[in-house]
Amino acid sequence: MRILTIKNKEEEKFLRRKTKPFDFADFSKKEIGDLIKGMRSIMKESDGIGLAANQIGFDFSMFVGEVDGKFYAVFNPGIIKTSKGFEMLEEGCLSVPGDFGEVSRSDKITLIGQDRNGKKIKIKAWGLLARMFQHEVDHLNGKLFLDKVKKQ
Repeated sequence: MRILTIKNKEEEKFLRRKTKPFDFADFSKKEIGDLIKGMRSIMKESDGIGLAANQIGFDFSMFVGEVDGKFYAVFNPGIIKTSKGFEMLEEGCLSVPGDFGEVSRSDKITLIGQDRNGKKIKIKAWGLLARMFQHEVDHLNGKLFLDKVKKQ
């Protein structure tokens, strides 16, 4: 597994497509565990805090992330609530190496999805965790942080 980047036009085209829902019937528990473990390893080796499945070439809706020592693996995520407050911070992306820019995002969100066993989950997040969730959900919807940059 390797991280796709926008430096390759075919890879950028893939990154800009909305992913398909993750179907738990297509994978064994071991395969799901191996996927999570592999993605977490790539994310950490690359000094990232989040990694969406499509960033490593998979066309399904799933991401991993780690903020403040807490690890998340979320399947079929969606943001169901955002705050009225926004925060502008610099972001980067493992698929856009070397580029950073100021992005405005909701400072509080509610994320829904499924855990590794297909059980429904709901997470209220704020700060860096909310930002990471929004960034990864954008990936799964075919959007890159560059599309939202206010200034580079």
